[in-house]
Amino acid sequence: MKNRTKIAAFFVALIVAGGLLVSFTTKNDKLFLIAKNLDIFASLIRELDSFYVDEIDPDELVTVGINAMLQKLDPYTTYIPEEESEDFRTMTTGEYGGVGALIGNRLGKNMILMPYKDFPAESSGLRIGDELLTVDTTNVIDLATSDISALLKGPANTEVSVKVKRNQDTLTFDITRRKIVIGNVPYYGMINQEVGYIKLSDFTTNAGDDVRKALIQLKEKGAKKLILDIRDNPGGILNEAIDIVGLFIPKGKEVVQTKGKLEDANTTYKTNSSPVDKNIPIAVLVNERSASASEIVSGALQDYDRAVLVGRKTFGKGLVQSTVPLSYNAQVKVTTAKYYIPSGRCIQELDYSHRDDLGNATTMADSLRQKFSTKNGRTVYDGEGIMPDEIVEAKSYAPITYSLVARSLVFEFVNDFYYQHESIPSPREFEVDDKMYSEFVNWLDGKEYDYITRVEKTIEDLEAYAKEEKYFDDIKNEIDSLKKSVSHNKEQDLISFKEEIREAIKDEVVSRYYYEGGVIEASLDQDAEIAKAVEILQSTSEYHSILDPRHASK
Repeated sequence: MKNRTKIAAFFVALIVAGGLLVSFTTKNDKLFLIAKNLDIFASLIRELDSFYVDEIDPDELVTVGINAMLQKLDPYTTYIPEEESEDFRTMTTGEYGGVGALIGNRLGKNMILMPYKDFPAESSGLRIGDELLTVDTTNVIDLATSDISALLKGPANTEVSVKVKRNQDTLTFDITRRKIVIGNVPYYGMINQEVGYIKLSDFTTNAGDDVRKALIQLKEKGAKKLILDIRDNPGGILNEAIDIVGLFIPKGKEVVQTKGKLEDANTTYKTNSSPVDKNIPIAVLVNERSASASEIVSGALQDYDRAVLVGRKTFGKGLVQSTVPLSYNAQVKVTTAKYYIPSGRCIQELDYSHRDDLGNATTMADSLRQKFSTKNGRTVYDGEGIMPDEIVEAKSYAPITYSLVARSLVFEFVNDFYYQHESIPSPREFEVDDKMYSEFVNWLDGKEYDYITRVEKTIEDLEAYAKEEKYFDDIKNEIDSLKKSVSHNKEQDLISFKEEIREAIKDEVVSRYYYEGGVIEASLDQDAEIAKAVEILQSTSEYHSILDPRHASK
């Protein structure tokens, strides 16, 4: 018996030692392969530099090689060379030195699209629609907007001279740059006497504090119910998401777990402060562009049955990135973990480690998705983003509306309107009346805004397929008849889709006088998701029946 025990112990020890040896050997093999391939890569660059027929830029070539390598992983693992580190810091902190204006291209010209309120660009007198001519001594007419943005940025308290064209006038503005901090809450206010509204657009530094301050002020104004709007919010800093969840649930509650290959990546994050209000009814607005930290907030509040989610399925990003420093002040933002919200589910939708024949990341089959339960026993699933409790389909616009906006005709018309009208009513009171709409229709006369409707495109496709498959001669008369029946009439479309075109004009007008916050405020009464959220919040029975199936059965 003793001999058997010794033999068994020997084999166990042998197996363990063998495992350690295999592990050690495997690790050494991997290190050798890394060293070998790095040596090959360095040798290749040197030889190309020596022998390639034309001059090469080693910096550019290596960067292309690095980016191509990272494309084999996921789109969130990215290389940040030293020259892009400031842009990366701006993206994650919301802070930079500059004038505080969004620029872009309209009508083939580089323009101011949105000066941020109370920052140097707006305070100095720059306005939406100003065409950028020079920045200091640099002619920027033909520059890319990213290059113009770089020229406008600089250390706080330094001067920059900006020359613009406004209508027929050429104006010069001498602006003192300062530290620009982009707020995470561009607007908050009261929908009605009881329902408060907070728009959260980012999760950069201080997002939690921004929401806290807005919530406290709304409660002081009488808010007894809340809409938190995180539609189109791409996410950001994980700790800010935890702080925001902590405004509504008790201290010490789990918000999210991260799990990765390294032990350091395995962390449980809990709320670390007392909530501002753990009872106020909440509706959270989400859509297909709500991602990452937005999904942590909406998912955690759903898992605790703390809020009703309204809108459309979220993006499905359940991956966590960390920034790792490299040589020569470069960095790599690398995916280090997946995150799991309180029910235990990971909402990551795409699997980047398994790709199809075209190289596209695969999605989890519906049959493989696992069920999880919220606090009250509602069924939720992993692997597909966050599914809202109440789905509101995305609003679709007519082709004529797309054409008028895409061709910057609404933008151009409002440019003229703005300089003819010193002021307008408040964002929620201002309306595009029949007189103004008629002026717009008359202004359009002679301008190009043709478009193809979806039905016309379908008939075009049918005609092409018929010709390809030799059926066209048989159905030519029917196709011609269809074309005549659905041929769009621009004048009629201006009447048929008058309301949504008015809405587009209104948004553009309000932006000139009240900037980003005003545009959000102006949309409050025409927003289908907000209307649904208000309806749910104002019906106590509906609100509780959504969050607790047991309540509905009583």
